[in-house]
Amino acid sequence: MQLEAKNVGFQYGDGPWLFQGVNVTLEPGEIVGITGPSGRGKTTFCRILAGFESPIEGAVHFKGAPLPKGGYHPVQMVLQHPEKAINPKWKMHKILNEGYQPDKELLDLLGIEQEWLTRWPHELSGGELQRFCVARALGPNTRFLIADEMTTMLDANTQAQIWHAIMEIAEKREMGILVITHESKLMQRLCHRVIDFNEWG
Repeated sequence: MQLEAKNVGFQYGDGPWLFQGVNVTLEPGEIVGITGPSGRGKTTFCRILAGFESPIEGAVHFKGAPLPKGGYHPVQMVLQHPEKAINPKWKMHKILNEGYQPDKELLDLLGIEQEWLTRWPHELSGGELQRFCVARALGPNTRFLIADEMTTMLDANTQAQIWHAIMEIAEKREMGILVITHESKLMQRLCHRVIDFNEWG
């Protein structure tokens, strides 16, 4: 059930290649870090893995076949800024149930309080919103999670709680995780291996 990028390349319009020849394989239960300076295309590559962008070259395969076009996507992505991923016109219970209905055990594990469900996004802090984004991404059909600087803007306690929850769920489900972060200590603590994105400039 591996996730595999084969010779993936991407460019905007007729501009220079952002990256070419990217080959990455992620196994179930494996935690892989991606490192490299800003502007090298790490987030764009992850958006391709999650189905938000299409590669100009190459392909992404899940279980040996092209990624599905419809239904719940097996690769979910959590971004650095949760407010950009949430509809400000929806209350939190509607946002949370957009893809599936999380159980109370998951909400408790992520520290999501029941009273938050009736609030508007602007009534919650960035850390509280990010907990919802993580819960929304951890549906029963999620096989790989991409964490793109997911906890960079959060305080240490919130970071620790969110990562503890994710690691517990990943172990239970054998879920693969791709981590993008500039925090070397976090990457060393979490990842089985680290990929240097500079290889594909």
